[in-house]
Amino acid sequence: MEGPLISIIVPCYNQGDFLDTALQSVADQAYPNWECMIVDDGSTDHTAEIALRWVESDSRFYYTYKKNGGLSSARNCGIDKANGQYIQFLDSDDFIHKEKLLASIQVFKEDFDAEIVVSDFRMFVNRPEKSTIPYCNLKQSLFTYHNVLLQWDNSFSIPIHCGFFKRNLFDGFRFNENLKAKEDWMMWISFFKQGSKAKFLDQPLAFYRRNPNSMTMKESMLEDYLKVYDCLKEDVAPEDFHQFSRNMISKYYSSNIYFKTRFYKTTQSNSYQLGILLKKCVKKLGILTPAKYVFLKIIVFLKK
Repeated sequence: MEGPLISIIVPCYNQGDFLDTALQSVADQAYPNWECMIVDDGSTDHTAEIALRWVESDSRFYYTYKKNGGLSSARNCGIDKANGQYIQFLDSDDFIHKEKLLASIQVFKEDFDAEIVVSDFRMFVNRPEKSTIPYCNLKQSLFTYHNVLLQWDNSFSIPIHCGFFKRNLFDGFRFNENLKAKEDWMMWISFFKQGSKAKFLDQPLAFYRRNPNSMTMKESMLEDYLKVYDCLKEDVAPEDFHQFSRNMISKYYSSNIYFKTRFYKTTQSNSYQLGILLKKCVKKLGILTPAKYVFLKIIVFLKK
């Protein structure tokens, strides 16, 4: 007997260069009874070519193309098509250990009340085998509603592919398609708010790619933070929202004071004061513009 079917959902958007690595980690799973739903969210690169190659080589891979609607939309599409009793998310630039599905299923066999298994993770840039320690330390005590609501991005956050979920959790949940970021945070809040029990699997079975070209590294997240703020106002109890607001104000006030202090110390440093003096001198002598031109030429020369 193969065991219950697991649905692995892989949303893709113009990350064909990474997709092979992600799908290879699926194909290498020690647990054999899985289906992989590759959801192409309107990619214009070679994502489709890569995905269809896997579909042709292994009947457990399925490919769906849809009009671009964002990461939440692609994940929702995968959920709608999933047939498994369990769900594993895997972004197309990440990677999972070959034992992840098998180890997660085993946790459910040992704890019938568990609905989520959260594994530990490591980070990598180009090669998963050259991974480094994670950006936070996950542990069982963190997995509560109030911790996820109030400590997210302060003490910890959970990469979505660390999670392994019972399918019925998604009977009443879909990702908010108006959010470009933090949509996974809203998922964790929703599940823990309803009392879902998570078990921590203290093994690094998920690998998180530090990709400098990702959306969150390029764009300001202020607009999405404000959208999340509005969502939380509607979804959580007033006393919880009040505490969340107090935490946010305290966090950003502390950050503002920190950077103001650093800026003041910088402006009072000898090197900064010398730079201001030199700028005044060259401006007074009327050579500021030529000096800028020469400086830029030097920079260009040094880069060659």
